[in-house]
Amino acid sequence: MFRVFSSHYDCVTRARFESDLAEKESVLILTDEGGEVRGFSTLQLWDETFEGEALRIVFSGDTIIETAYWGSQVLAFNWIRHTGHLYAEAPDRRLFWFLIVKGHRTYRYLPTFAVQFFPDWRVAEQPRLKRLADQLAKRKFGADYNRDKGIVHFSQPRGQLATAVAEPDEREMARDDVQFFLRRNPRFREGDELACVCELSPQNLQPMARRVFLQGCAS
Repeated sequence: MFRVFSSHYDCVTRARFESDLAEKESVLILTDEGGEVRGFSTLQLWDETFEGEALRIVFSGDTIIETAYWGSQVLAFNWIRHTGHLYAEAPDRRLFWFLIVKGHRTYRYLPTFAVQFFPDWRVAEQPRLKRLADQLAKRKFGADYNRDKGIVHFSQPRGQLATAVAEPDEREMARDDVQFFLRRNPRFREGDELACVCELSPQNLQPMARRVFLQGCAS
């Protein structure tokens, strides 16, 4: 996992990687036919009370897929299926996905998966989701979170995407969601991360994501 991670991120250490990994409850791993790790996503789960409501939070930690496997949806679909299982485990709590994003490709998972999410370039204001993102980011990252900007800027650097991975190409630059991400997180090249949140429920998922999510609910 660290081999894959360090080949796509600059200024990272094995010690920091293992420290972050130790906080997580689950790891989803993408392997090739020979069993070699080609990508992974880590998850942390906790209960949260927000404005008097009991929620369940799934936080995405380190996530990376080798560039040769970007066309594969296996890891993404298994991630959605796993969150469906988490949703079914606690039917009395709404489930929210909290993530911090240092790359435009990760941000694009939000409109691919969800109907409503924060921040969304198509919506002028989302006060409740904004307050939830602020509460979760403050809890997780403390003073490193800038509430006004919605950005996590680490006082102790934790690395940034390698240039070849971070930079959008000409086709991507024409996308509204990519342009929005670049405006909201102008220092992504230096490792700044945009705090994002969305509800994971059948009602708030796009049709394909909903089908996979419901498979997880039934497993």
